[in-house]
Amino acid sequence: MNIKECLKKGYVILDGGMGTLLQREGLAPGELPERWNLTHPDVIKRIHRDYFDSGSNIVNANTFGANSLKFSPSELEGIISSAIKNAKEAMGESSGRQEKWVALDIGPTGRMLEPLGDLSFEEAVEIFAQTVRLGVKHGADLVFIETMSDSYETKAALLAAKENSSLPVLVSCAYGKDGKLMTGASPAAMTALLEGMGADAIGVNCSLGPADIKNIVKEYLHYSSLPIIVKPNAGMPRVDGGQTVYDVSPDSFAEDMRTLVSMGATVVGGCCGTTPEYIGALKEAISDIPFAPSNKKDITLVSSYSRAVEIGKIPVIIGERINPTGKKRFKEALRSRDVDYILREAITEEDDGADILDVNVGLPEIDETEMLTTVIKRLQAVTPLPLQIDTSDFDSMEAALRIYNGKPLINSVSGKEESLEKILPLAKKYGGTVIALCLDGNGIPEKAEGRLEIARKILEKAKEYGIDEKDIVFDPLALTVSADKQAGRETLRAVRMISEELGCHTSLGVSNVSFGLPGRDSLNASFLTSALTLGLSAAIVNPHSREMMQAFYTHNALMGLDDGFKTYIEFSENNVTQCVKRDEGKEKAQEAFASEIEMAIVKGLGSLASEATKELIVSVPPLDIIEKHVIPALDRVGRDYECGRAYLPGLLMSAEAARESFDVIKAHVGASAGDKCKVILATVEGDIHDIGKNIVKLLLENYGFCVTDLGRDVKPERIVSEVLIGNAPIVGLSALMTTTVPAMERTIALIKEKAPKTKVIVGGAVLTEEYAQRIGADYYAKDAMEGVRIASEIFEASKSDE
Repeated sequence: MNIKECLKKGYVILDGGMGTLLQREGLAPGELPERWNLTHPDVIKRIHRDYFDSGSNIVNANTFGANSLKFSPSELEGIISSAIKNAKEAMGESSGRQEKWVALDIGPTGRMLEPLGDLSFEEAVEIFAQTVRLGVKHGADLVFIETMSDSYETKAALLAAKENSSLPVLVSCAYGKDGKLMTGASPAAMTALLEGMGADAIGVNCSLGPADIKNIVKEYLHYSSLPIIVKPNAGMPRVDGGQTVYDVSPDSFAEDMRTLVSMGATVVGGCCGTTPEYIGALKEAISDIPFAPSNKKDITLVSSYSRAVEIGKIPVIIGERINPTGKKRFKEALRSRDVDYILREAITEEDDGADILDVNVGLPEIDETEMLTTVIKRLQAVTPLPLQIDTSDFDSMEAALRIYNGKPLINSVSGKEESLEKILPLAKKYGGTVIALCLDGNGIPEKAEGRLEIARKILEKAKEYGIDEKDIVFDPLALTVSADKQAGRETLRAVRMISEELGCHTSLGVSNVSFGLPGRDSLNASFLTSALTLGLSAAIVNPHSREMMQAFYTHNALMGLDDGFKTYIEFSENNVTQCVKRDEGKEKAQEAFASEIEMAIVKGLGSLASEATKELIVSVPPLDIIEKHVIPALDRVGRDYECGRAYLPGLLMSAEAARESFDVIKAHVGASAGDKCKVILATVEGDIHDIGKNIVKLLLENYGFCVTDLGRDVKPERIVSEVLIGNAPIVGLSALMTTTVPAMERTIALIKEKAPKTKVIVGGAVLTEEYAQRIGADYYAKDAMEGVRIASEIFEASKSDE
């Protein structure tokens, strides 16, 4: 039986932790575990064999961190070949009679992708591709991508696996206590992305214990048609007698996992802190639970890096303003590459209630592929809304789908053979929900029946490419009634017929109906109401139109689609009475912000923050700008981040916008403007992950601290040396892996010995406040904003002591 069949027919038992077991075997602090495949193969084989003997169906080869960022090409191949060989030999030597496979284990690179970091998407794809190709060459049975905390890096890894192998691919991500990835993605958003791209099983691993991930698993089970992976830690780590131990026993772990399996999880194992004993207890605990295969979910999702939008539950609004058709100012922005203008338009559409943004940048005189990919990257840095990629150019479409962070709407495919043959394979490869136009080589049928037949043809063709009907949304095409008085009626009939006879979702570009007529907003609003009543799922409209949005919210309220009339009341109170017309995307009022600088920083608009600062600095003292505009904006974003209203990408883009404002101020008065005390940052020896540290650095600098970043894998002696040279009162230490926490403890001890007045702040996924106290840290920061707050408190306390 192959692994795909096994996933459908029974529970699949995974293995448990590797790093903590290697530490017990003598893995030195800072030593890379993957090298033990070569230097200690007997130890690695024994651990794998113990997992197989405990009942594991799948054992991950010891390749979690095996990538070209850490190893030379020749060493990388040696490590991967030996890792798979060790696991295969252990499999052959094991006593268990269950089905067994060896997985190529792929973890994160430790670096953040653009625009939040310095690693490009294609560089990330190639890094993962090198590992995948070697895994295939040396006999891996499947690919297991795990412990991912960034949706974009997860996409890069899955794309690399799909493009460089035909092996089954399992994907699991590491969630925080808020139920989100570090960069903000919910389980629903990751379901949309990973299921759309063809993963074979998806789920959650690491970060939390089994009792803490129940709601995460529940969300996966609600949205996903795939087998769900659950591979939690043995609780949280702590230090006991100098050893790292975890707070959940094998029996407690097994009991909690029994609950998760009873809910529907079918691919189960353990992560940090778990051992063969845990896996054996898990297998025994679920042995009497009848297996039920994953059931198909007919839920249509599109997603961004953080947010999933369901099409069909309630109608959704697709903003139409990022489109040059009939917009002179927008065309000028495209020609002059004024991307900030487009970003501001997107932000105002989001503010006015759009759920999804249509993105069309097609002009004959520009490079559409380059502009479309640029705009999509920039848009995804400032708005969490999913995007509808709107282009008739096939090359532009593929380029955009490749770099899109999430599962987009694809606008569009038609019944024309060329369109079907070009777009459907792209939708299958990259994932996406397709807008299907009810037209073919003969044009748009006059009658609804003709459009229904084209819809049937597109559905059949989509099935040939393995695209489910839930991922096809039909656009019956609204034609102008001024040219044909029956056009509106036939479009509405088509909406009803497609909804009722095919059971498919529908979308319309509503404003097309009113071309050439006066009072277009009123006509459009009436047409929208009629279409929604007949089952329209998504409407492409101008969200700045009071009449259109009033029709939309009123329909939802009257049809029982607005619980507690929440959105209707909010719209009535805030939009109807205070509707502000926009002049081609630029807001004329900013009641929600104290200044344009604050708005630009909160929204992450760097160029606008810079320009606004240049204007204000002529009349306002620089320090007043920092204290009254920049810092309040950062504080506002920080509060939103801590409350779950904003996510990491938004936090970082706001910090970048603040940096542009600071750059103007520093150029005006000198580099010392706003500088506070010195802070030393470092990822501890043996740890190559610096994402969290880099975020802290950016925020600290924008709060006026003088930061020295020592980078990754830094020895304790060097950190102490920098503290003494700079007389630094604050050190920030980061560690992501359990195997490197002892290095953090040694570093803290050396700092306390050589610079006892220096305060140490620690952070990282494997740490807790209790753990931080046990290893001697002065403070534990659960995230970057808390690190900034602690540093500010230390600085203020030092001033009061002077």
